Amino acid sequence: MTAAMEVSAEEVNRLYGKLSQEAESSGYHLNPHREFTQELVKGLLMNERRYGYWACPCRLASGNKEEDLDIICPCDYRDPDLTDYDACYCALYVSQAALKGEKKIRAIPERRPPLEERKKTKAESVTQRIFSLPLPIWRCRVCGYLCAREEPPEVCPICKAKKERFEKFL
Repeated sequence: MTAAMEVSAEEVNRLYGKLSQEAESSGYHLNPHREFTQELVKGLLMNERRYGYWACPCRLASGNKEEDLDIICPCDYRDPDLTDYDACYCALYVSQAALKGEKKIRAIPERRPPLEERKKTKAESVTQRIFSLPLPIWRCRVCGYLCAREEPPEVCPICKAKKERFEKFL
C-alpha cells in the first residue's frame, strides 16, 4: 500500500464516531463489534482515496462513480437487507434486534444485479421505474419523506417519526 493510501487510526476513529452519530440520529445502528466495524470504516476511507467516493468496502467497485452509485455507502441495498437479514451486506449497519443480540447476523445474499441489468434499468425512464416498482412507496405523514420497500422504516431518517406515522403512497 502506498503512503497516500494509508489510513490512520485517528481518521478511522473520527469517521467511525461521525457515522455512528449520524446512524443513531437517523434510526440506524452501526455494528456493535467495534474492531470489525472500524475495519469497514477503514475500507470506506481507502475507497474514498482510491475512487473519490465511499464505495462499499465489501464489493468490487468499478472506479466509475456513475456505475457505482448504487454501492456508495449507505448503499441502495442497505434498507432491504436490514429488513430481511438484520444487517446490510457488509454488516456495517445492523437492525435494532441485531444490536440487542436478539437476532444473529448471518450471511446475506448479494442483491446487486449484474452490470448489464443495471445499465438496462438505468435506460428506462424515471416515470416507468416509479410506476413499475415491485415495492410499495411509503410516505412519512410528518415530513413527506418517501421510500420504496416492503415495510416503512422503524424511524423516519429525516424527522425521526415512528413507523406508524407512514402511509402507503403508491
